[in-house]
Amino acid sequence: MGRIRQLYGRIVLQLRGKYPVVGWSMTPDEAVSFIRGLRKTVLTFIGFSTDFEDQKEVLKIVQGVLAKHPPDSTLINIGATRGGVGSIYPLAKSMGFLTSGIISTEAFAFYNDLSEHVDHICFIKDRLWGGYQPGSKELSPTSRAMVDCSDIFIGIGGNDVARDELLAARDLGKPLEFFPAEMNHEWAIRSARQSGKPQPTTFWGAAHEVFGK
Repeated sequence: MGRIRQLYGRIVLQLRGKYPVVGWSMTPDEAVSFIRGLRKTVLTFIGFSTDFEDQKEVLKIVQGVLAKHPPDSTLINIGATRGGVGSIYPLAKSMGFLTSGIISTEAFAFYNDLSEHVDHICFIKDRLWGGYQPGSKELSPTSRAMVDCSDIFIGIGGNDVARDELLAARDLGKPLEFFPAEMNHEWAIRSARQSGKPQPTTFWGAAHEVFGK
């Protein structure tokens, strides 16, 4: 059923024709080649895919970060969806930045969640959302594309995928800055309840356990 839903989502996106998709099933190398071909410094934001508890404070932090980078030579790269760190897209566009999004083909099933403020979307052929491959320290295709194409990383909260990408960036010696931020409490509690998991006792996320202390 999941693959059928993904196929349906891809068809819907293609029929809508309003999203600037570079490729529907790219390899990491293809995505990196395209992003690098734009000839800009790639500033990548990584964090929660769901809303933050203090959205206004996060956007204030982001505005301060963006103010340090020239829009004409900087590309703002995120994960193509509108929630969580994706809420940065409208702000970046309003400040004159070109934007890109790298995202797994798993997102086809969530076709209504894409941001309309992305200039270039690269769908990476991947059976995971990102992070390390199970049982290894090898990045999934989506995360490898994200890490390899980026020059500078800004982490704002984030769970497992964000943690793994930031760890990989750090191992490569890429500039990295992390800002602690909580995920939306109500969403986290509801999500745990719906999946039959215990109610969360912290909302800082897995990335905070490594980078936020």
